[in-house]
Amino acid sequence: MRQRATVRDLAAETGLSVATVSRVLNGRSNVAPQTREVVLKAVGRLGHQAPRARSDHASIHVRCPYLLTDYFGVIVSSIAESVERHGRSVVLNAGEAAQRDGALAEFTRRAGTEGAVLILPPEPEEDLVRLRDRGVPFVVVDPRTPPPRDVLAVSAAHFTGARSLMAHLVELGHRRVGIIGGPREWLVTEARTAGYVAPLADVGVLPAPELMRFVVEPTVQHGYRAAGELLDLPERPTALVGFNDKMAAGALQAARERGLRVPADLSVAGFDDIEISRISQPTLTTVRQPLAEMGRMAVTLLVRLLGHHELDALHVELGTELVVRNSTGPAPAH
Repeated sequence: MRQRATVRDLAAETGLSVATVSRVLNGRSNVAPQTREVVLKAVGRLGHQAPRARSDHASIHVRCPYLLTDYFGVIVSSIAESVERHGRSVVLNAGEAAQRDGALAEFTRRAGTEGAVLILPPEPEEDLVRLRDRGVPFVVVDPRTPPPRDVLAVSAAHFTGARSLMAHLVELGHRRVGIIGGPREWLVTEARTAGYVAPLADVGVLPAPELMRFVVEPTVQHGYRAAGELLDLPERPTALVGFNDKMAAGALQAARERGLRVPADLSVAGFDDIEISRISQPTLTTVRQPLAEMGRMAVTLLVRLLGHHELDALHVELGTELVVRNSTGPAPAH
């Protein structure tokens, strides 16, 4: 990460006074729209993040436009704890309130807000680029789309985790595996699907379109429906892998309704290692994501960014771990 432009750098670039540039960067209202646009474009041209002063009551904006369930709740809790350790407070925007239009840029107008942590932001890449070019320090956790250049992002190693899970099933003799993916447009869906397919390709099995389903939302209900479709095929799969543990739990329900024993007749596996994976019957084989560490890492990167530290690693992937439980076993003999 290059050194930040100073107010004087921006003043020289635009031909405006230091005072005028400062008023723009501080979000003052007594600036002509044309002047504000000139300064923000200069920030974008320089490719730097504009300096932002820290107030006596500095806060970090945390935006999670989803319900704070066990997945998102773990991430948000770890962020809040880490922010407090750094002597700052958290302004949380979560759930439906964080989904409305304009919510992404709203926090930039709050006095005393130093920066932000954005969790799985639904906005397109252009909105994140615009936020970056306005000089707003932020870090993305679990990006939905490929993060723009010079935007800090933290995620799990989705491809590697999915590959280790499918390799486990291949070692157990499974070749006809149903894959229940998440929303097609999500970056994580692409990475996990590629990871699931790779070990099958290694043993000469090409992914059959009939064995792949993608859902609009990764919930228990959608996992249940998709699993039902796969299990009702004339030649059903011997194993199902879900985009996450919730969808795998839905698959367990679909299997029970069809009289299938897990794992004797069908193996089922998920991803995330949230609480449902440990209380389901049978307990789920899954891939553990370092959710709390993702939150802590995001805060560490943001604090370093606010402190003008040089950052070489802009897109950080944290390791995952295969957790083998009772829902996977040898492929049934035909």
